[in-house]
Amino acid sequence: MKRYGSILLALVAIILLTGKVQAQSKAAPAFDKLKSLAGEWQGKGSDGLERNVTYRIASGGSAVIETLKPPDEPEMITVYTRDGDNLVMTHYCSFGNQPRMRAEVPAGEVKALNFKFIDITNLKKATDGHIHNLSIVFQDKDHVSLIWTWRENSQDSSNTFKLERKK
Repeated sequence: MKRYGSILLALVAIILLTGKVQAQSKAAPAFDKLKSLAGEWQGKGSDGLERNVTYRIASGGSAVIETLKPPDEPEMITVYTRDGDNLVMTHYCSFGNQPRMRAEVPAGEVKALNFKFIDITNLKKATDGHIHNLSIVFQDKDHVSLIWTWRENSQDSSNTFKLERKK
């Protein structure tokens, strides 16, 4: 009887752990889509300026690091990670602030990710300029658009970067 109790306990533990793993993996397809960006990209923003962007997978596959190099400006880093069923990102801006955003994972095929503002560190006044939202649109494996929304004095403007993978 003791043996059956141990087996039953082991089965319950496996079922509970399997359920937890499945619950944590809802964001996996979207995070895999971000990982597919690994490599070098180039393109122009809607402001007409050339951009170089690099994506790399880090921390044992648990983070995707984006390095954006605007012309004649310091580079900026964005780190993407999973957070339960969502994706989160922190943008380390050349303006010295760090907005954090969250994207809910869409059902089905991931064609776009829409990151929405959560909070920000190192912003002196709420009306100071900062990146407020980001949409990533996946056209195909070699073309992606980044739509960055800038908020200043409660007014939004956006800049779209159309990027192509460097061959």
